[in-house]
Amino acid sequence: MRKMQAALVLLGLVAALGYAQSNVYRWTDKDGKVHFTDTPPPDDARDAVQKRMGGGGPDDASLPYATQMAARRNPVSLFTSSDCGDPCASARDLLEKRGVPYTERNPMGSKADLDELKSISGDLFVPTLVVGASNVKGFDEGRWNSALDSAGYLRTKLPSQGSMRREPPPGAKPDTPGK
Repeated sequence: MRKMQAALVLLGLVAALGYAQSNVYRWTDKDGKVHFTDTPPPDDARDAVQKRMGGGGPDDASLPYATQMAARRNPVSLFTSSDCGDPCASARDLLEKRGVPYTERNPMGSKADLDELKSISGDLFVPTLVVGASNVKGFDEGRWNSALDSAGYLRTKLPSQGSMRREPPPGAKPDTPGK
């Protein structure tokens, strides 16, 4: 009986620890020495990567540290519509290829998205890329890459990263064909 109680207590502790999370940072200093810390690396660190230990966290833990920082400083929104066609598809492909986390917004399916696009760009042109406080109307790979580079996003996606599309904010309605 005591062994069973001890096993149950141990199982409970293991389960509780499984839900606990902590972050570990791996980075290289200016002398080439690799460090593992539980605090973010200094600004001059190279090859910085954050790993989330434990379970139940957001997908951002699988992103390179530089991408996490870029996403915090300059979040990306992509305004599209169901009748946008190839330009919107090319826009999504570029963001996915680069591993840029983004939120796709539909001004034709959400009044909030419509109002936001109007206030950001002055009109309803799609696709429109919003990176932090700047925006680029129309898909132009060179201009989009320049905007993403300036914001600190990496040029390539890691093999371990899944889809970069995030759910739209609460209250936004999904794009409905025919509307």
